[in-house]
Amino acid sequence: MGHYFTNEKLPSNIKKTECFVLGSKFTFLTDNGVFSKDGLDFGSRLLLESIPLEEVGGKILDMGCGYGVFGIVLSKVTGASVDMVDVNLRALHLSRRNIEENHVNNISVFESSCYSNVEAKYTSIITNPPIRAGKKIVYDIVMNAKDHLEPNGKLFIVIRKEQGAKSLIVDLEKVYHVDILEKKKGFFIIKCSL
Repeated sequence: MGHYFTNEKLPSNIKKTECFVLGSKFTFLTDNGVFSKDGLDFGSRLLLESIPLEEVGGKILDMGCGYGVFGIVLSKVTGASVDMVDVNLRALHLSRRNIEENHVNNISVFESSCYSNVEAKYTSIITNPPIRAGKKIVYDIVMNAKDHLEPNGKLFIVIRKEQGAKSLIVDLEKVYHVDILEKKKGFFIIKCSL
């Protein structure tokens, strides 16, 4: 079975979804082989609605962008410059199409396995880490974010309790100042500051 963190050749079945979030309507093209292909998932919506928007201006990295929800929504709502990265080539293709679909600019999209092709520093890094990719990749994303944050930069994460949120928080506290911004339906929205 294909997963959204691989580039397996699944049959394409592009569909259009719509959502209303942070006061604006968005349209996203989704497809097989990408996370949350049926539309904006609860955890991602909760993250977008929980993060303090005044703290995510400047330059944002959408790590593991999927079809581009975080980067596109935050660019449109805050006007911030955004880089969106993913290892999944289908996700990157959809992200580029969704940037056009939602008439946003100030976004660049490129392939990167975790931070392998990321060179810039960011005010904020936003992620819904790919839990099914395994703990090693999740920890690479969240623990190494510090090397790609500007001074006073922030990492924002959504993770479910049943996917190890509590143990992850303990480990994050060894590296960051950690705040729990929201807990709802088993989802934790976490802010990590340097």
